[in-house]
Amino acid sequence: MSACFSKLESEALLHIAGPDTLKFLQGQTTCDTRKLTPTQALPGAYCTPQGRVVCDFLLVQLGDNHVVLRLRRDILDTAAATLGKYIMFSKADLDAARQDWMTIGCWGAGSAAALAAITGLELPGTINTAASGEGCIVVCCDPAQERYEVFIDSVNQPSLLEAVAQAMQPTAEAAWQAWQINAGIARVEAATSGEFVAQSLNYDLTGHISFNKGCYTGQEIVARLHYRGKPKQRTYLAELDSEMELPAGTALYSAGKEQSTGSVVNSATWQGKTCCLLATTAGAAEAGLELQGAGAKLHLLPLPYDLPG
Repeated sequence: MSACFSKLESEALLHIAGPDTLKFLQGQTTCDTRKLTPTQALPGAYCTPQGRVVCDFLLVQLGDNHVVLRLRRDILDTAAATLGKYIMFSKADLDAARQDWMTIGCWGAGSAAALAAITGLELPGTINTAASGEGCIVVCCDPAQERYEVFIDSVNQPSLLEAVAQAMQPTAEAAWQAWQINAGIARVEAATSGEFVAQSLNYDLTGHISFNKGCYTGQEIVARLHYRGKPKQRTYLAELDSEMELPAGTALYSAGKEQSTGSVVNSATWQGKTCCLLATTAGAAEAGLELQGAGAKLHLLPLPYDLPG
């Protein structure tokens, strides 16, 4: 088959509903929720007042006054608890326990045709644009229109998931994660929640931050760094020519140095290799990075976007 799919078990959905939903998120997150529509999803992040990223997400509109934040499952409870401290003052409610909607990734040259046939939708064609149907939302993930994130109401529309499973080849979630890493999209995991400023994760380059939306939690730090400073670290793409477990937060070292010069943001093993995103300084990246005690050197690869000089 030329189309693959995977249930994204490492992802979870945080539901927020009520008339103040977008107003609440506008004052808390880095994205401009005024731009959210049924045909436009938004990447974003929630930061501490010190500008450290608690979680990243993709914001998707399910219905009137009802959205979901798709984020890593291991930080779902942290995100819900943190946002829950402030939402009590709004006409909106958080729900981290709903299990009716799920997320799958679909990719490959035949994925668009297969999804169009299954859903009856005219699929979106640019990054983060969306198409909505009965119990289904499809979000385009790459300019080649060969990768889609699909949100399915698996309770009320189970036939959609069954149709996907019949039309596409089931594949390990690691393949989806490896693509996301190679696209330079950093994800916040439990081990790194609250560790990085937004620019260290390249969120100013990947569309996660609006610099003209107004105030939100952490905005002063994020904006000051953008207009007046320079992040100490950036995220780089690297690869190991073998499969190795590299948990988020694993320390990185420059050759011959005893002090850590950065850490692993994300990693995935696929087809005999390990790809990873690394947060480190430009000087350390240029000098070469390795894993202490592992005898393994990381080979830097070009990102699909340019880092500022």
